[in-house]
Amino acid sequence: MSGRKYLEKQQAFGDRNVPKAPLEGLELLKKHARDWESVDVDIRLGINTRKADQNIRGTTILPSGTGKTPRVVVLCKADKAEEATAAGADHVGLEELIEKISGGWVEFDIVIATPDVMKDVSKVAKVLGPRGMMPNPKSGTVTNDLAQAVGESKSGKVEYRADKTGIVHLSFGRASFSIDELQKNLDHLMTVILKARPSTVKGNYVKSVFISSTQSPAVKLDHNSFSA
Repeated sequence: MSGRKYLEKQQAFGDRNVPKAPLEGLELLKKHARDWESVDVDIRLGINTRKADQNIRGTTILPSGTGKTPRVVVLCKADKAEEATAAGADHVGLEELIEKISGGWVEFDIVIATPDVMKDVSKVAKVLGPRGMMPNPKSGTVTNDLAQAVGESKSGKVEYRADKTGIVHLSFGRASFSIDELQKNLDHLMTVILKARPSTVKGNYVKSVFISSTQSPAVKLDHNSFSA
């Protein structure tokens, strides 16, 4: 996007420090975004991520989906391969897939593994970890129930996680979605985050909420309009 067009969007969005009602913000964003652009949210939380009980992390299924079908890799032994394939996994295996990943192959979005192969999976932790794709029990990607894990991943399951600065960043749809679909996803996600508030957090839990599309400035939302 040219600098001129970006400045034009900034002017149309108005003062970014003045919060807008969620519906108004979504309508403004959708009006100025192209269908292929993803719609993202940044939720700044008043948490101390150095405290174990204040690490916000989990998974949820967005009611309107994500707008894309993720490519799923399942790492498992031969006796579980048929279950994973039948559930819709794009790539299933163990040694040969780990070798490919070690060689730099990362043409996938989600990695699911059974508990008994995690020792093997650790060989590619340096590849998967930085990309946020290392299987983890907390995200439901280390499990023996491959049918459920693959099915949920394909149907709009997303992982949310606060980074070191206490910000949860997540895509919750595409600009091609209707306003109603985007609002349902955003409301659902905010409800999940609010319910995950640690009991040890004092003061304001949600400090700010910004939404943006791939090529747009951020829009500040009135975070007080959301409730658990």
